[in-house]
Amino acid sequence: MVEFAMHNAWLIPLLPAIAFAAIALLLWPWPKASSTFSILMILTSFVLALAVVYGVYTQPELIEKSMVYTTRWFSMPGLRIDVGIMLDPTSAMMLWVVTLVALLVQIYSLGYMEGDPGFSSFYAYLSLFAASMLGLVLSSNLLQMFVFWELVGLCSYLLIGFWFYKDSAREAAKKAFITTRVGDFGLLIGLLSLQLIFGTLNIPELAEKAVNFQNYVSAETLTLVLVVLFLGPIGKSGQFPLHVWLPDAMEGPTPVSALIHAATMVVAGVYLVGRILFLFKEVPAAMHVVAIIGGFTAFFAATIALTQTEMKRILAYSTVSQLGYMMLALGAASLTASMFHLMTHAYFKALMFLGAGSVLHALHGKAHIHEMGGLYKKMPWTTWTFVIGALAIAGIPPLAGFWSKDEILLVVKEAAHEAPGIYTPLFWLALITAFLTAFYMFRQVFTAFFGPEKPENHPHEAPWNMRLPLIILAFFSIVGGWVGLPWLEKGFGYWVRMGEFHHAEPDYVLMGVSVLLALAGIYLAYLMYLKKAIDPDKVAEKFGVLYKLSYHKYYIDEIYLWFNQMVVDGMGKILYWVDLYIVDGIVNGIGAITRGSGAVLRYTTTGNLQTYALVIFMVIVIITLYFAFGDASFASLFLGGGK
Repeated sequence: MVEFAMHNAWLIPLLPAIAFAAIALLLWPWPKASSTFSILMILTSFVLALAVVYGVYTQPELIEKSMVYTTRWFSMPGLRIDVGIMLDPTSAMMLWVVTLVALLVQIYSLGYMEGDPGFSSFYAYLSLFAASMLGLVLSSNLLQMFVFWELVGLCSYLLIGFWFYKDSAREAAKKAFITTRVGDFGLLIGLLSLQLIFGTLNIPELAEKAVNFQNYVSAETLTLVLVVLFLGPIGKSGQFPLHVWLPDAMEGPTPVSALIHAATMVVAGVYLVGRILFLFKEVPAAMHVVAIIGGFTAFFAATIALTQTEMKRILAYSTVSQLGYMMLALGAASLTASMFHLMTHAYFKALMFLGAGSVLHALHGKAHIHEMGGLYKKMPWTTWTFVIGALAIAGIPPLAGFWSKDEILLVVKEAAHEAPGIYTPLFWLALITAFLTAFYMFRQVFTAFFGPEKPENHPHEAPWNMRLPLIILAFFSIVGGWVGLPWLEKGFGYWVRMGEFHHAEPDYVLMGVSVLLALAGIYLAYLMYLKKAIDPDKVAEKFGVLYKLSYHKYYIDEIYLWFNQMVVDGMGKILYWVDLYIVDGIVNGIGAITRGSGAVLRYTTTGNLQTYALVIFMVIVIITLYFAFGDASFASLFLGGGK
């Protein structure tokens, strides 16, 4: 089984793709058949992924040299493009995460989407989404990865705008698609540049050539190429300033939010940077850009989440913030810390989004946390699994998020020894973000689940097919980080890494500080939103300007809207005038000259024989006079002067 899975890993993305085709072409009229077939296909992919994980993690040689098998896609003089499968501990870990979350989301959707008229279409899109992300994960070539990258973007458009009869859903889908296209333009330019520079986009070949990149390109040029390429991950992974689409993606059904935010679209950017981290490590300036963008985004998004009132929107900004943590780790040259947090974040973020879906399902779409309260009485399973997710993201030991978050803090702290001007401020931002994360997550928990009960609400616990995924994800949110315990000789960092293995000693002081900050954030939320010892309204009044900035998301959307209306539309009007009066003027002027010339010349073709005879006679007379008197006399005769 293991050997079969290792040599036929291409089946893992193919099976959900088959489910998509089967539902779209055959099973669409039968919702139950559609969902059953889709779940069976992703379950089979999950089993194959488990076999691949076992096979990879029992072969240490795959850490340094990935298992790659390829076939020729197309070739022409000077260009050869291969497609293939690349298996190593990093891709195996991603296979586990994507198939697990995709499977649980599809099971959860049985209850959440029951009775929806687009039930079959929903499962078709979920299957295509899973297939696209799995294809991206296994890609051995950056062009192949780009194809699946764009398919992931297409699926996000289809699923965010799934309820297309809602204006907000349609607009959110367009916003996500267009915003990520901005980043993808930079990614495409970066990939073309890498092909021109190195003559290949195969990841193993790029890794070999990156060591001696000076033979191909200068450090400055490579830095510029990588920064332009990084625009793609900035858009896909919701990093500042292309983060604006991610919170609006909440307009899709909640299972979609869980899939996008936990295991597919948003982590694609992190995964891409991790895959070519060997290039970034060669040029420190590009690494610094990644670290600065990531660190700033983590803090920036956390400050926005402080004041948001919609449950899913708070979770969305927490996703942006946690993705910033992952990018910060990559910017500190740690593939281990970034991928570790990606994995644990998938557990607790999928858990909390599905928990939020249970709440919305029970309250018939109510999304504002201040309209909730006392949910723990009627929804105990949802409440306590959500609390586990909140404790994990806050960084409370021994839950999963504590170990991965502290790994990031540790690598940034170590990076600060080499470049203190860059990484020291980022380290302090990351610490502050840890406090803010604990505060805003438990602001939500205390308000929605433990606040005063609202008599107009009649919540009920979710059905079993929605509870089961919550329980499984809660389990992994507790124990999922134990594979990276710092005391393990061959833990997560031994397998998922780039370069030589360095077993870092546990930093107990840093652990203690991060836990104290998390507890302080939770306690402050308790005082403000449960005990009511501190009045949140008075705090908002005291920090009036800052509160408004946070609540209105620093007016980034308004700035973009102004830029679009004033600058983009203004430039469009100017170019329209140029096109109308200059470009068209030149073309129309040439046409007018042609028409005028034709109007004059048409008198030479009257169709009258007498006129033609007269013209011929006059021409003969003129020619005769010319030859009779010579050119000088001829000129004197007609023009006057001369002797």
